[in-house]
Amino acid sequence: MPGRRRPGRSATGRRATAGTTALLTLLALVLAGCAGCSTSSGSDTVGHGPVRLTFWSALRGSQEVVDEFNRTHDDIKVEFQQVPSGEQGGWTKLSNAARAGNSPDVATIEYPQLPGFTIDGVPRDITKLLPDSVRKKILPQALDLTTFDGRTYAVPVDIEPMVFLYRKDIFTKNHIPVPKTWAQFESSARKLKQAQPRSRIASLFTTGGTLYMAGYAWQAGAKWYDTVGDTWQISMDDAPTRKVAGYWQRMMDDDLVRVEPGSSQQWRAHLRSGETAGYLAGAWAAGSMMASTPDGKGKWAIAPMPQWDPAKPKVSTQGGSTFMVTKDSRHPREAMEFISWMVTSPGALKAKLASGVSSAFPSVPGLVPVARKEMDTSYYSGQDIFGLFQKEAERIAPTWKWGPRMTSTTSSGDDGLAKAGAGSGDILKALRDAQSRTMPDLKSLGLSVTTR
Repeated sequence: MPGRRRPGRSATGRRATAGTTALLTLLALVLAGCAGCSTSSGSDTVGHGPVRLTFWSALRGSQEVVDEFNRTHDDIKVEFQQVPSGEQGGWTKLSNAARAGNSPDVATIEYPQLPGFTIDGVPRDITKLLPDSVRKKILPQALDLTTFDGRTYAVPVDIEPMVFLYRKDIFTKNHIPVPKTWAQFESSARKLKQAQPRSRIASLFTTGGTLYMAGYAWQAGAKWYDTVGDTWQISMDDAPTRKVAGYWQRMMDDDLVRVEPGSSQQWRAHLRSGETAGYLAGAWAAGSMMASTPDGKGKWAIAPMPQWDPAKPKVSTQGGSTFMVTKDSRHPREAMEFISWMVTSPGALKAKLASGVSSAFPSVPGLVPVARKEMDTSYYSGQDIFGLFQKEAERIAPTWKWGPRMTSTTSSGDDGLAKAGAGSGDILKALRDAQSRTMPDLKSLGLSVTTR
């Protein structure tokens, strides 16, 4: 089973106590609070120069950040290796390295994949390593996504509240109100289609779409994954999810949204032409829009995510990354010092932004003034987009758990969404099928799993 103790690694017998969550129960069996995971610095280099760390990441600007750290620090030096993003190879590379016992000191992982990597024994429990001074600076909702039953396994880099990017020139020209609720979103979609028959208010993605559906369901109050005692509960068709699936099914059936692959050339072409007049995504998408659609300058604006209940606004996330100290690191304290600097230092953020435009919302809200100063928002007519992101980030509902095998779950869900987009099946069936296909993966981990 992936994540069992590697040969040759010692472990003391500290086991999970009664009442721990299902994730931590498995972690106790897999990781077992081992002596080999000591928080000592492993300072075999004492008296022989600086401690040297290795860092793997797919995040743009990482080399510039490392260069700035090495320039300003004498006692720690970092060697950086760019890795492919996500399913393009980075996750596999990290998993293989961890199995071989030679993963880097520090690595980047996205929020949905963190529980799975934690179960597989890749990140170190950094609960005691993470300084309180750093912990207090991080947005609680972000830290909550990296903490399981009070144990922290990664430090959030950014947190990406979902927002609505829209072509304000098209909305203004056709006297279409910017929707504040999902009912208004549907109404505005119908008005846009009537005014400009070739245009649609947004896209429903058939690749990568499961994570977007997760964001919509999360905002509506869904809990795809939860834990009760030592048992994982999975429900990708609970009442909030059914409401969301029914809503988007109607939008698709009535031809009010464009159904197409996410991040595809055709999707970008529709954004550039105005045939797609809106984009629901995480805050990071604002910078991506500037880079991919430069001729849209002055035409786009950003609004809060439409709400189901404006009196009780809730927001979900889409995207975002974390930094982990791996179990293989011989210098965990120095690795944490490096991570703390990357996450909280204005110098680190400036170095990252020097590599290109980025609207990623920092997990430390205190860095918002730096992000605001470093970014030219004339593309959005000078709109204070980071002020908007900060307000929305504070509304992120702290009720969501990602599952232990989200890569498998999203792959199965995307298959079903593609079929639904082609007229075979529907959105709710796609999510139900993703759930049923995920169950064997979870049980193969030795997890106790039930459906709700």
